[in-house]
Order: sequence, then structure tokens, then C-alpha cells
Amino acid sequence: MKKSIYAVFDIGKTNKKLILFDEDQQIIDEQLHVCTDVLDDDGFDCDHLPRLTEWVLKHWKDLRQSPHYSVKGVNFTAYGASFVHLGADGQPVAPLYNYLKPIPEQIQQQFYAALGQSPDEFAADTCSPQLGLLNSGLQLYWLKYAKPELYAQIHTSLHLPNYLSYLLTGEKFSDYTSVGCHTALWDYQRRQYHDWVRREGIDEKLAPLTKDSIASVVDGIMVGVGLHDSTSAVMPYLAENDEPFVLISTGTWSVTINPFNSQPLTPELLRRDCLSFMTPRGEATRASRVFLGREHDYQVERIASYFHVKPDFYRSIVLARPYDETSTSFTPACMAGTGPFPDQPADDWDLSGFRTASDAYQHLMHGLINILLESIHLVWQGEKTIFVDGGFARNPLFMQTLSWNFPKAEIRTLEVPQATALGALVHLEQGEAWKKTQLLFT
Repeated sequence: MKKSIYAVFDIGKTNKKLILFDEDQQIIDEQLHVCTDVLDDDGFDCDHLPRLTEWVLKHWKDLRQSPHYSVKGVNFTAYGASFVHLGADGQPVAPLYNYLKPIPEQIQQQFYAALGQSPDEFAADTCSPQLGLLNSGLQLYWLKYAKPELYAQIHTSLHLPNYLSYLLTGEKFSDYTSVGCHTALWDYQRRQYHDWVRREGIDEKLAPLTKDSIASVVDGIMVGVGLHDSTSAVMPYLAENDEPFVLISTGTWSVTINPFNSQPLTPELLRRDCLSFMTPRGEATRASRVFLGREHDYQVERIASYFHVKPDFYRSIVLARPYDETSTSFTPACMAGTGPFPDQPADDWDLSGFRTASDAYQHLMHGLINILLESIHLVWQGEKTIFVDGGFARNPLFMQTLSWNFPKAEIRTLEVPQATALGALVHLEQGEAWKKTQLLFT
């Protein structure tokens, strides 16, 4: 007999993965696709959309024809702030523009001048600090005024996870998690698209919003609508825990997500790098960011060079020491304009006061934790459980030092392999078609 499985396409900026799960949500296979960048029509790097499309469709075909597997469902999770623009024939008419692509200053000034409210008020309403094309709604505005011929060809603009779903179903939807990730499209106060979206006619280019996680059923296979990767990463934790918690997802960025804090953001919180995400049901979730992993790696390289030790020297340090007030105060080099202290200028941290690389690393960890604590407290509401995932969850100094600062909370690591992909599977299981299928068989 064929083995029943579920498939998740997990599309990151660097790695694109197809992950197969069995019916017990255990990973049984993983396939990686490294897609090299190409240049867009302005000569800026972007993902190779035709190659990505071809890869997804090939694996979809292979799965359906597999002699070993019977696919019960498939879903998608992908990075945010990215649109695929379709023409009237349903085919892409533009590159998959990179959210790091700079937006012309004149276009940005024109956009904010036409709002009828201050940039701070707009940022608070949309939970979208000024981030250029990371505010993906501005991509459509930019196309309308900078590339009007191309804009006129656009019939529907789909967020990247929803485009991947469309490839398999032909159904066009927008999901709340993609709309809500600092796109500047959504008015969080009024819980609808912001006035500028309708005034500019952008809403006519957007697919209908859905709260259902399933877009369609294709030949008996449930196909998800897709969701934003940051929201997807939280879903396994929500499925396993009834009590409120905070998740610190560590990596290049450390993102602290509180699924139980739906308080609106103020201009001051936005200035200090707080964001709001939306759940698949359209509810707000507060988060905060710190450039923690980048700062850590940069300073580790400096310490290794200064003390002439191997770059991985810190991996042998397993016991944290109490903070030494007499040490040189830690000053970050990579966090200017970001995190809870955006006004702090970049600085060269003085290493001359330390005797060994280990001494310097102990102080580095305390310095990083002090900054992270400020970020955590912007979203934390006294929750008794704090989960840590990502690279720092395997760093004993990080975990020990963090726990000292939360004596009344339980610091836990719930090592969830491929949490983002598993979140997409959990999301699929919440769909109406899934519920009807379960009723049918029970």
C-alpha cells in the first residue's frame, strides 16, 4: 500500500525546501532547491520566478504520480513582502521584485505626502514602520507611478505563498498573515484595508481575503492557501500549548513573538522595532526584533582575531559567569537604526580590557542579553513560559543568562524540526475541508 503523506513547500530567501510528513507529523523526506538569483528589469537581484515555478510544478507532478506515496494535503509557507503580478491570462508579467530593492525617494515622498496623515500616524495605523519595499504595498504604488505600462498589465497581485497555492489550484486568494506583515496595506485599527489602498485602486489588483486555510481540493488532495513564514513558525507552539507563552525565534534576527498580545502599536514602539503580524484568522500579534545573530557573529570574529583563537572557540564554553560591572561596557556595531535602541550609533567595542577570549565572550553574551531583554519587555506581558528556538537555543551561555533574568518564568526549548513547515501543516489541519473530511471518516 502507498504511504499517506502531507507535503509542505517552505520557500525561504536562500533555501527552498519540499518537506514530506507522515500522518503523525513526523518528517520522512526533505528536498532542497537552491535557486540562484537573477537580475530584474532594473538590474537588481531577485529570485528566479520561472525556475521556482518550474520546481514547484515538477514536484507536484512527481508527488501525484509517486508509486510510494498517497498525498492527502499540501501547503505553502514563504517569506513575506513579496508579490507575484499576474496578467489577464494568469501568467506572471513582472519579476519577483526583491524587498531589499530601494524605492525611489521621490516616489516615497509622493506616497507619504498624499496620505493626509503624518508618517508616524500611518505607521501606527498599519503597524508598518517605513521600510521601503519591505512595505510591500508600496511596491504596487511604485509600479503604478514608475512603471505605468507594466502596472496596466497587472490583473491580480498575489502574495508569494498564495501564488504557490494558485499554481496548483488556479484559485486566487490573499491570506491575512501575508497582508499583515508590515505591508502598509492593512489598517489594524479599523480591521480593513487602509484608505489609500482604495483611493489608489490597489484593492482592484488584490485577490479576495480568506480565513480558510484550504484553497481547494484537487483530485482529492487538500491544497492550502499558504501563509507567511513568521506566523507559520509559531503555529506548532500554539497547537501544543494551552497556556500563554512568548516565543523567541533566534537567528540572524531575533524575533520575539507574543501570540497573546494584541495591543496596538504606538509610534514609539514602532521606532523601537516592534511589529505586528496577523494570525490566519485576522487577529493582531505583537512582535519585536533585534539584529542579535548578526551582532554575535561579527563580535565573535573580532574576539577570535584579537586573541588569535579559532572562530568556534566559544562552543566549548558551557557555564555562564555573573555579570562583571568592571568590564568595559558592551557597545554593538551592527544594530544602528534597529532594535530597542535605534538611536545608538555603531561603535567599536573595546576588547583590550579582557584577559582571554573566554572573558570577552562572557561579557559579549551579557551585553547581547541586556539588549534582547529590552526588546522582549516590549511584548512580554508576564507570561510564565518563554520558548527559545533557532541557533541560540543550543547555546548554553545564552540560555543560562536569559533564565537568570526571568526567575519566575520557565525558559524552554521545544526543538521542533522544521517548525515553519510543520506550522504550515498545522494550518492546513484547521481548514474547513479538513474538518469535513475528518467527519466523513469518523
